[in-house]
Amino acid sequence: MLSMALAALDGTIVSTAVPQIVGDLGGFSYFSWLFAGYLLAVTVTLPVYGKLSDTLGRKPVLIMGSVLFLLGSLLCALAWDMTSLIAFRVVQGLGGGALQGTVQTLAADLYPLKERPRIQARLSTVWALSAVAGPGLGGLLATYADWRWIFLVNLPVGAVALWLIVRHLHEPPRERTGPRPRIDWAGALSIFCCGAVLLTALVQGGVAWGWLSPASLALFGAGAVLAAATVLIERRAADPVLPGWVWRRRTIAAVNLALGCLGLLMVAPTVFLPTYAQSVLGLAPVAAGFVLSVMTLSWPLAAALSQHVYRRIGFRDTALVGIGGATLVLLAFPLLPYPGSGWQPALLMLALGAALGLFQLPLIVGVQSTVGWEERGTTTASVLFCRQIGQTLGAALFGAVANAVLTARLGNSSGDLDAVARALDEPGAMDAATADTLRRAVASAVETVHLGAACAGAAAFVLLLTLAPRRFPVREEHTGPASAERA
Repeated sequence: MLSMALAALDGTIVSTAVPQIVGDLGGFSYFSWLFAGYLLAVTVTLPVYGKLSDTLGRKPVLIMGSVLFLLGSLLCALAWDMTSLIAFRVVQGLGGGALQGTVQTLAADLYPLKERPRIQARLSTVWALSAVAGPGLGGLLATYADWRWIFLVNLPVGAVALWLIVRHLHEPPRERTGPRPRIDWAGALSIFCCGAVLLTALVQGGVAWGWLSPASLALFGAGAVLAAATVLIERRAADPVLPGWVWRRRTIAAVNLALGCLGLLMVAPTVFLPTYAQSVLGLAPVAAGFVLSVMTLSWPLAAALSQHVYRRIGFRDTALVGIGGATLVLLAFPLLPYPGSGWQPALLMLALGAALGLFQLPLIVGVQSTVGWEERGTTTASVLFCRQIGQTLGAALFGAVANAVLTARLGNSSGDLDAVARALDEPGAMDAATADTLRRAVASAVETVHLGAACAGAAAFVLLLTLAPRRFPVREEHTGPASAERA
């Protein structure tokens, strides 16, 4: 949980300190790479670390990831300009990929099926507390200390986590038949390069350059070539990083695609709801953060209770109930009154968190239970990898949708959601009629994004219903690999 807290806090604690970081180091024009660089490193390394944990064991990979993350944190605190800070954030991300995937895999290794919902709910609570505490802690450190402490605070927490891992994490011995598989370094490098190029195109497209600009076309073209090369390398590898069985097995393929839709869906509340709360509802940043954070209260609670549902109706049907409820909640968002009150979207987020808790955890627990130890790291990493890819696609897609709606509502003079939100933050800069027009445009853009998120939820529902077996082929524990039960 301490290791997971390092990765969970990192995504939220930095955001509130951006003004102080830019004021000290400069580089405002490309500060967004503080987040994009970290996201890229985490995403493209997930499948690599998953395979390494299946080959070398979880403990060495978790130790290596912790050391890399702490080294990156120390270097970030010592950064002398924005370029160096971005480079060191990438080092942090290289460690963060190991932390996220390996901790989730260990939860399935160390605890029997009956106890996994409780453990996974505790891990979800770590993410929930980080989402609530991270921005406030980052703001306090940046205001009353120095922004460098945002990274230095990782060192004592990480040191304790690392000591506990080294001293108390004892993996059961595993018997291997035949020689240890060779590590597919060529496949790992090709996946890293392909993912980095394509994710860069998605993250920066429409932001740093236009979608049809030479830079975007070159990146997408290079990504396509690298993707083809990756497929060829992985087909010839004796033990590939992303083996074909990840997509040939119905259960794993269905869960991967469904959680990819979840990543896409989550962009609507996490990215656009705070802007809606501040620009349309007129809430202060702290109150706007609370509107979103209530989702993190109901999510782990529903996840912890989901075991009582899936033991009765199965993993797939529980997930269908969850994603069906989430889709209905997202469809209800455009029905909110204008301008409305803060408690109305907060109530929807409370319901959304409960629905997604019923959706995500049964799928993760279920898919981990269909494979043995030697495949669990790869399976877990593929699930998390697809979810991260979904988030990246969602940010690019819904950002374009929101700006297109603004352009249609306001004309060609302004089609940038961020620019409109900044204009509404300046009191007295415009008359009441203009401000109301802008607020209605923002409300329309965010409502359209939530309708798009509802479509992603409906896609996840259809994918599970048509691809996933009604009963997951759960392997019995403490028995031979061939024995199985249905759940």
